[in-house]
Amino acid sequence: MTQKKKPYLRILTPPDDLSGIMKKVRRIRYEKARKILVIAVLLLLAVCGTYLLMKNQSYGRARTAAQYSADISDTSSYAQFADGIVRYNRDGVAFLNKKNEEQWMQSMQIQNPVIVVKEDSFAVADNGGNNIFVFSKDGLKGEIETTLPIEKIAVSDQGVVSVLLRNETTPTIMVYDAAGNTLAEMQGSPGTTGYPTAMEMSDDGSTLAVSYIYFEGTAEKSRVVYYNFGETGQDKTDNIVSSEEYADTIVGDIFFMGDDRSVVVGDNSLVIYQGIDAPRAEKVISLDQEIQSVFHSDEYIGLVLLNREKSGYELRLYNRLGEVMIGRDIPGKYSNARIDGDEIVMFDGSRCCIVTVTGIIKYHGNLDVEIQEMFRAFGVNRYYVMSVDELRIIYLTR
Repeated sequence: MTQKKKPYLRILTPPDDLSGIMKKVRRIRYEKARKILVIAVLLLLAVCGTYLLMKNQSYGRARTAAQYSADISDTSSYAQFADGIVRYNRDGVAFLNKKNEEQWMQSMQIQNPVIVVKEDSFAVADNGGNNIFVFSKDGLKGEIETTLPIEKIAVSDQGVVSVLLRNETTPTIMVYDAAGNTLAEMQGSPGTTGYPTAMEMSDDGSTLAVSYIYFEGTAEKSRVVYYNFGETGQDKTDNIVSSEEYADTIVGDIFFMGDDRSVVVGDNSLVIYQGIDAPRAEKVISLDQEIQSVFHSDEYIGLVLLNREKSGYELRLYNRLGEVMIGRDIPGKYSNARIDGDEIVMFDGSRCCIVTVTGIIKYHGNLDVEIQEMFRAFGVNRYYVMSVDELRIIYLTR
């Protein structure tokens, strides 16, 4: 039986140059991918350009995006901590979320509450009293009771607390863990070591920096001492790993920047120290203007200086190496200032001023509310503003 041919069926033979066809296919795919990539890059550049434009221009108005009220005492104070806000007063401490809602509340009776905040812990002390309360984001970690009145405190991320106890004849610094157990004790005298004027703990709690003021004849001098409670300081006398004397400046503040630097603030200079276990002076920055306030982050050092030549105030910003980033006049004096990411937020009463780390005054004006605390919110040009009984989210507009 003969097979019938089907005229619409053909046997295809492969082309002579298959590699040429494959090259054409690859070229088409490459061109398509290149067009997609170009479009994606252009979109990304447009988004980045819009973001930078919004970040680095000046705004004239601040509008309210949301308000969260609370019926509370008008004697409360506030501090930013973790992803919320701490409210504290004579009756206790509360941790609020960003809708002004209490997450927890710790009752206590203290006469003159002061707060010191680190990234993972904070401590509230009764200045002139004998009680210190150590907290984390989850609530109370421990309570410390001292035998002498409290003058100053410092705290680490782990909740280790250093306390300067008020004693005119024998100034004493005690170091406690969060549970109140004594870790170290340093005693001095105004005639030998001097009287402590400032102190700060490293984030890990291993190093304590203390500045002392003392007299040599009629000359007033400063001494900066670093104590290390880890392996480095174990074989050192009194755990002292570094000590420097300053004859021509009075040290009024000390702070740590991250895990490798600290800064000593004198009345006419800054001294940047390198290292934590055994710090050594790395750079001295001389200042020819009077310091009004000092603030910092792990990346920047900020100063507000009295500008005598122009009868105003200068904002000066240094990086962590001590290099000047900006130096510019600012409109008025502000009693509160903080570095929040790449911006400096300053406020006093109802007035506020926001300056970028590149020196652009992003906003200055009146928010028509007594500002207790102010910091950046999620999104571009949005900020949390805490007053006595209300949390606002504001945004800047032209």
